[in-house]
Amino acid sequence: MATRTARPASAVGTDPGITPVGALPGVGPALAASLARLGLERVQDLWFHLPLRYEDKTRITAIADLRVGERAQVEGVVEAVERGFRYRPQLKVAIGDASRQTLLLRFFHFNRAQAEQLLPGTRLLCYGEVRHGAQGLEMVHPNYQRLSGDVAAAVDELLSPVYPTTEGLGTKRLAGVIGKALALLPPAAQLELIPPELCARHGLTSLRDALLYVHRPPPDAHLGQLMLGQHPAQQRLAFEELLTQHLSLKRMRAALRRRHAPKLEGSGALRQPLLAGLPFRLTAAQQRVSREVERDLARSRPMLRLVQGDVGSGKTVVAALAALAAVESGHQVALMAPTELLAEQHLHNFRHWLQPLGVEVEWLAGKVTGKARKQALARVAEGAPVVVGTHALMQEGVAFARLGLVIVDEQHRFGVQQRLALRDKGKDGEMVPHQLVLTATPIPRTLAMSAYADLDVSSIDELPPGRTPVQTIAISNARRIEVIERIHAACGEGRQVYWVCTLIEESEQLRAQAAEVAHAELSAALAGFKVGLIHGRMKPKEKQAVMDAFKSGALAVLVATTVIEVGVDVPNASLMVIENSERLGLAQLHQLRGRVGRGAVASNCVLLYQPPLGQLARERLQVMRDTNDGFRIAEKDLELRGPGEVLGTRQTGQLSFRIADLTRDAHLLPAVQQVGEHMLAEHPRQTGQLIERWIGGAARYAHA
Repeated sequence: MATRTARPASAVGTDPGITPVGALPGVGPALAASLARLGLERVQDLWFHLPLRYEDKTRITAIADLRVGERAQVEGVVEAVERGFRYRPQLKVAIGDASRQTLLLRFFHFNRAQAEQLLPGTRLLCYGEVRHGAQGLEMVHPNYQRLSGDVAAAVDELLSPVYPTTEGLGTKRLAGVIGKALALLPPAAQLELIPPELCARHGLTSLRDALLYVHRPPPDAHLGQLMLGQHPAQQRLAFEELLTQHLSLKRMRAALRRRHAPKLEGSGALRQPLLAGLPFRLTAAQQRVSREVERDLARSRPMLRLVQGDVGSGKTVVAALAALAAVESGHQVALMAPTELLAEQHLHNFRHWLQPLGVEVEWLAGKVTGKARKQALARVAEGAPVVVGTHALMQEGVAFARLGLVIVDEQHRFGVQQRLALRDKGKDGEMVPHQLVLTATPIPRTLAMSAYADLDVSSIDELPPGRTPVQTIAISNARRIEVIERIHAACGEGRQVYWVCTLIEESEQLRAQAAEVAHAELSAALAGFKVGLIHGRMKPKEKQAVMDAFKSGALAVLVATTVIEVGVDVPNASLMVIENSERLGLAQLHQLRGRVGRGAVASNCVLLYQPPLGQLARERLQVMRDTNDGFRIAEKDLELRGPGEVLGTRQTGQLSFRIADLTRDAHLLPAVQQVGEHMLAEHPRQTGQLIERWIGGAARYAHA
């Protein structure tokens, strides 16, 4: 059936960008609904729905030439098939090619018909990521097709873009719709929103050309540059996306500054006894940051401050002092954390410090249900002074009497929308609560200026005295047995151990399976010692029970996924093993290592890696061996441009980027800030259009 060509721009209105996607040929109500789930409602949303990555199916690679970590296309003949049921069903298919090497294809999700089609002698064309497996190189869940007879495998002529998609909408169909939208791209001058003189001054190429190149890379495109996001076309789009983020945050800050907040000066009647009762003195850095927060709270302009400090630097005490300033002034405080584990740790600390002063601390999380939830909500509505919880604090039905201060921990785990939702709980006309944001992910100054352009930044840049630096070593997985023997000795001395599984999978199921395999291995090897297991697929109650058992000392070893990265405090845990450490970025490695060294006992971290190491991985592991300084590690992370992003996740905490990467694109930030200041002052209309283009319906916070 012939495909209708897209109508010219004139047929759909003067501005094709704002045309509904339903006006495109072949886009019916069902497809339009699927596109809407991705936020794609107008033609311009499709223009800026950018590829996540590219697949090179233009050639076939011999199995002997495959490299770990790369995605490749191979052609081979099935040599053996095995179905296993250890831990869970899996199908293993070994294929070989003319290079006389074997590649294992591993499937965890398969049906009988699929297994019956993959018989020895079948020719396959496969595409997937190459990994190390127990029996050599393997691909997990590759894309594949069966080849018939002696017909040569057909390869693609162009690089294939892979788009973010949704259930029921395949990437091929989505690519077809995007192609129709691209046919409506207006001329370059009409599409450009950054003023021409600014484009010329900063050497910005045509936005139109950049969009066409990124969506349809030509056959001679530099794949290496595209895969790394370093092609000039991608950099042009990254610049505009970073600029949009910067403009939206600056607008949000300006809008907030026009509002008022309660003056939380307080008398010191609660803060002084707290300080006097602490078993330690605040460090100079804690005192400095506390004074900065105190000054902000005493003003009628809303505070918007980020306090960043390394793991264990004492941010929680600073937050508690801020909370007491609010309580002394007759206002309520809400502290929100991203996980129940972290929220419960704050609850424990705040109750330990504040309840002896007569300040009640209320608990509100997802697992507080029924009668207990009703009672908690009633106390909050009546004016409970301090409320600690998870995202449950933002839910409908939670009402505060006089909310004066909102504290958000690990901001990058939330979106800015969630922070605003909690702030709105305390909105009273033009009056809004003060906001204090905490993070244990130290951020280089250049990135903080962009990622947190709406926040003032304070740094707690020294650790309390008495904390023992963690000794870090890197060991090849070939010496795994020695590491397990070391764990046995540590447990024999009464110490506790973390074993962290860091299998990087899109599926939480596969992560959990990797942890289960490690748990079975360690349980067998450490007979006589109790080994616990915690991963993301467990129910909150199950996770909490395991953590409580580890905290109490009932478990000697805890096998975990990176769910324990933040918010677990077990001073007796003094040894950590991080498996597949070469796959993680510096920021995440440092966060994980911060779970040990929390007591006075000498602590160690073992980075288990799978050789051979690439240059970047080798440098990252060397940095971990050389320093425990989180700020230095963050700077080095930025310098190395590694896959572990400086902010910990692809979310900056403000926007989920489509193409920009604050680690990779940090060199663009000075120009972004210059262009941003000029546009805010001289081009307010284009500023609004840019925010609408890149953020669309999520732009609420630009007018907060």
